[in-house]
Amino acid sequence: MSVTPVTPNTDAVLDAAKRCVERWGMAKVTIDDIAADAGVSRATLYRLFPGGKDVLYDAMRVRELEEFFTRLTGLVDGVDDLDELLVRIVVAATSELRSDQHLAAMLASSPGEVAGELTLDGLPRIIRVATLFLVPMVEPYLPRSEANRLVELLARLVISYFLAPSDHIDLGDPESAHTFVSTFILPAFHAALTRS
Repeated sequence: MSVTPVTPNTDAVLDAAKRCVERWGMAKVTIDDIAADAGVSRATLYRLFPGGKDVLYDAMRVRELEEFFTRLTGLVDGVDDLDELLVRIVVAATSELRSDQHLAAMLASSPGEVAGELTLDGLPRIIRVATLFLVPMVEPYLPRSEANRLVELLARLVISYFLAPSDHIDLGDPESAHTFVSTFILPAFHAALTRS
């Protein structure tokens, strides 16, 4: 699913882009800034990321999503109950978002851009990667179409609660997340659960 083949130079450039964006915000970073930080020439950067900054930022976002969902799947591995699986996914995803220092730095320096990346601009990408990683975990309990719907719903909910926390529900707290999942999520998929 990676946008660009991973090479040592690719990783160095993506790491440099992440550092530069944390320092100055996405709008202010230049290709020259990233190349200098990565220790590569401008030509090498364009060879690795034809299309420049937009392609590089897309690759950086995809890599970060893949890393996020790899960590998340590790935290829920081995669960054999749908209710517990969903609670762990929601709690782990919420906790990961809250503790992500890069995301916090980005929200501080470019809140509008980050909100856009988590909603309008980036949500389709987030849902696509979440589907790749999480649907196989949900499929033992639900038909594929319902598993896809459930993962999309969870992704949207976690992002929404992260960006605008609730006074009534804390998706980072296992007990609160369990109440939410069992009260509002599982009943919506009850018919599909009884068919599978």
